[in-house]
Amino acid sequence: MALKKTLAEMEQSVPESETRKMLGSFFDEGTFVETDKFLSADGEQSSVVTGRGEVCGDSVFVFAQDVSVKGGAVNKAAALKIKRVYELAAKAGCPVVGFYDSKGGDIAEGAGVLADYRDILTASARLSGVVPQIAVITGVCAGCAAMLAATADIVIATEKSELFLTAPFNNADGKLAGAGTAENAAKAGVCQILAKDNADAVNKAKLLAAMLPQNNLTEANYFIDAEKSDGNITASLKGIDLVSAFADKGTVCELGEKFGSAAVTAIAAVNSSTIAFVTTDRAEKLTAADCAKIARFVEFADAFSIPVVTMVNTEGFAGSSAAELAGSVRDCARLAQVYANATTAKINLITGKAYGAAAVAFAGADTAIALENAEISPMNPEALAVFAGETDISAFAAAAAGMVDQVVEAENAYEAVYSALQVYIGKREDAPHRKHANLSL
Repeated sequence: MALKKTLAEMEQSVPESETRKMLGSFFDEGTFVETDKFLSADGEQSSVVTGRGEVCGDSVFVFAQDVSVKGGAVNKAAALKIKRVYELAAKAGCPVVGFYDSKGGDIAEGAGVLADYRDILTASARLSGVVPQIAVITGVCAGCAAMLAATADIVIATEKSELFLTAPFNNADGKLAGAGTAENAAKAGVCQILAKDNADAVNKAKLLAAMLPQNNLTEANYFIDAEKSDGNITASLKGIDLVSAFADKGTVCELGEKFGSAAVTAIAAVNSSTIAFVTTDRAEKLTAADCAKIARFVEFADAFSIPVVTMVNTEGFAGSSAAELAGSVRDCARLAQVYANATTAKINLITGKAYGAAAVAFAGADTAIALENAEISPMNPEALAVFAGETDISAFAAAAAGMVDQVVEAENAYEAVYSALQVYIGKREDAPHRKHANLSL
């Protein structure tokens, strides 16, 4: 009886907070189990809630900063709990979702807080590419916390949240410049998804957690009963509309919408299988930002063996003196290297133009399919005609040269892509023995 009384008293000492309610809505009903609930350091209550639960039946570990406790400041107790989450996730092979809302580290701990952040960043880095990591920014995420959040595979931020490394951000006239806002983070490519509010952020995190595999050794298990695509593909479809035409209804989750003006990257389900989609048709040419966005996205998909379907329709890479000075060739080269190194299933569908270096950058797919009206050329067709006297840049000429494996009408594109996915989705390919590729060009 005394034990029950003591337990009741302990439960009362940990108040029900909005953070715990939010985690309850993230997990399948009744599955959330809070871990290290009573852990403290030097008698101080922890400013973070940690635990595990199920999302669509799959196990997920979480930590969530509780702004109602010391403003969410990271103290020794919080650091111990977060590190414990990473340790347990590594053992179980389960994704980690972190909810960020904190003014920063507890300065009362002095240099000790730096050691805490160092240990947390190390734990996160060691799990990168092993289990999916999702960061959800619901309030302030600054300094070392911002670095930790940015190391996640996918960053979701609410519109009113803040994500920055160093403050303040003032123009010469003393007015707020806009840096540090979630909107700015999205435009810079740091945040992949902007959510309207906490509830929207939680729902988007749930969808991603359900669609992504548990770890790098398991296949994605997607059990949401979604209506399948009707396969109605037309040559006029572009960008996210084209992805949506291939995907099961309601499963498309676009990443990096505000970063890169020409490319679309999105996770979606095709007949309940998780697929990574890339399109290059929102503008005529790809910018350095587009290349960086696609490269990171494909590298992430490859880490977890998620098949990549790339819909190619581009005149190449944007060229200008300013672009060259900005190092655009570096980002283009990294894009090509990521595609070449990726061992996951890769399906290319050339829906329009594939000119020059861009066509080469996306090469190396397991199978390349072209719509009958596609144009494949080593350079701008007008220049090609002048320098080489070449005029036939049709999909059929490319097929004759071995550049594409199949030419189809738009109405048959869904079946062609789906058939290829069925063949290559379980492919095995051994990469050369090495520590890692040098992708940080």
